[in-house]
Amino acid sequence: MPAATPGTPSLLRAMNDRAALDLLLAHGPLSRTRIGHLTGLSKPTASQVLARLEAAGLVVATGTDGGRPGPSAQLYAVNPRAAYVGGLDVTPERILAAVADLTGTVVTTHEVRCAGGADAVHQVAEALDGAVEAAGLHRSDLHRVVVATPGAFDPQTGRLRYAGHLPGWHSPTLLDDLAAALPMPVAYDNDVNLAAVAEQRLGAARGREDFVLLWNEQGLGAALVLGGRLHRGRTGGAGEVGFLPVPGRPLVRRVTRANSGGYQELAGVAALPRLAAELGVETPSDTTASPPGAPYGPAVAAAVALLARAAAAPEGAHLRFLQEYATALATGLASLVAVVDPEVVVLAGAAISAGGRPLHALLEAELAELAPSCPPLVPGEVLERPVLHGALESALAVTRDEVFDTSRPHRSTPVTVPPAGRPDMD
Repeated sequence: MPAATPGTPSLLRAMNDRAALDLLLAHGPLSRTRIGHLTGLSKPTASQVLARLEAAGLVVATGTDGGRPGPSAQLYAVNPRAAYVGGLDVTPERILAAVADLTGTVVTTHEVRCAGGADAVHQVAEALDGAVEAAGLHRSDLHRVVVATPGAFDPQTGRLRYAGHLPGWHSPTLLDDLAAALPMPVAYDNDVNLAAVAEQRLGAARGREDFVLLWNEQGLGAALVLGGRLHRGRTGGAGEVGFLPVPGRPLVRRVTRANSGGYQELAGVAALPRLAAELGVETPSDTTASPPGAPYGPAVAAAVALLARAAAAPEGAHLRFLQEYATALATGLASLVAVVDPEVVVLAGAAISAGGRPLHALLEAELAELAPSCPPLVPGEVLERPVLHGALESALAVTRDEVFDTSRPHRSTPVTVPPAGRPDMD
């Protein structure tokens, strides 16, 4: 038998600790006996694991499992105050910031409306400070922050690409300026990519290794998850399908934003009022106002109103409107399916969601005609602020890996400041 590798006992302890913490996150409060049963650990070992985690501030006793026959057992849960993370969802209209504890519970949110020409660094700091202060915390209490924007920051140049419609975010020193202004690690990702993270962890794509998320809201985009990981591409532009050449629309040349051709012109929200007018579909009154808290402006609100009315009575001109829109969406989606051949396609974003089951069924039929294979199409399940949920989940994934690693000699000290209320984001 080979000699034991030095450090193996500490590695096994760390693995047992992480297994217990993951179970507590997945199941909620558990007893020592239940943790032992689920992990295969003996009762003495499970007790040692819980004692270590409680001493480290990662686990707290939460009560007993009273009501069962026999003596009550002590229950344990992940300490929600062991770490906090932040997420920001940036659109041309507003920046929405949120703070979540280590369990993923949203502590608070704060919105800052974007004024024309305002400094992006100032707006980010204002939104984040508003959320942090409402939670009774400080900036330094956040372990990590993830910022979601349209487009993507090119990893080679650090500049934002594919988002010419986001004013104030195109300075060549923006990332350095944000790093100087914020004391915690900050990561950036595309908004549609983070909507896919939300669906993968919380919604319709749970358990899926390969899927495409098709999004239509402020812009038309996609996220590609291959082998369980987001595929971002060399410049971060994977999934920028608004620029995709499609029949019957001008090519997008010298690309800065997809507003003058391609798939965006064919199936983006700006095309829907024109399509409705061509088919004689009456535009609902008061379609210029976005719902309270909506991350989009009047153009998306108008498209959502048109689709919702057509889906509510899918016959006559309404049915033709939904059919034409389904054909437009399927035209670009067929190219994605032909290249990626995913397990499933998740349909998300306010415009697609507004079409409901009638649009879903028509799109499925069109795609079956146009694509060499037709994967299942499923509606997104994270309907309230999916981009923000994805930013928080992305921040939590890294934070948990760091905070839960009990083999690290210098793990972060748990935050002990109690939050001032826990309004849920939804």
